[in-house]
Amino acid sequence: MSLPFLSGERLYLRPLEESDADGDYPTWLNDGEVSQGNAHHRFPYTREAALEYIRRAGTVRDAVILAMVLNEGDVHIGNISLQRIDSVSRNAEFAILLGVKSCWGEGYGEEAGRLLLDHAFFSLNLHRVYCGTFSTNIGMRRLAEKMGMVEEGCRSEAAFKDGRWLDIVEFGVLRQTYVEKFGGPNV
Repeated sequence: MSLPFLSGERLYLRPLEESDADGDYPTWLNDGEVSQGNAHHRFPYTREAALEYIRRAGTVRDAVILAMVLNEGDVHIGNISLQRIDSVSRNAEFAILLGVKSCWGEGYGEEAGRLLLDHAFFSLNLHRVYCGTFSTNIGMRRLAEKMGMVEEGCRSEAAFKDGRWLDIVEFGVLRQTYVEKFGGPNV
């Protein structure tokens, strides 16, 4: 078992490791179904590309990029991050990729998301966390709402994927709103 950075009931979050590139992780971004709700799956994703991303993830200072790992079996099921952390405006972008399809709809995204948002608001002292997703990505839209985010707007035809233009729906949550919904720090 790797050293957890944030721990939950059923999973923990840890830094990405080079050994992740030898597992299923590189295949997730080559799977059209896994990548249907994001901007991936436009170019082949290789083990070398995964290694490059993992190495960069460990050095960036404006992001927290973590692997989602099941407590039972120590299985890497996805990645989750706070990106574009702005220490002046105290904002960050939330992103998640749940690569193991058998884990879809089981609440792992919500558990991991809550761990990361607790960290964002109570350890990093952020004021706002936001995300954007294709209007067709119902799973991510539901997850955003479960994490206390509200729809803030829509960027019409802002992305081109699979031969069509897609709207990007923007969500966000303020620290105060998050605290009112979920309570104080659990980190």
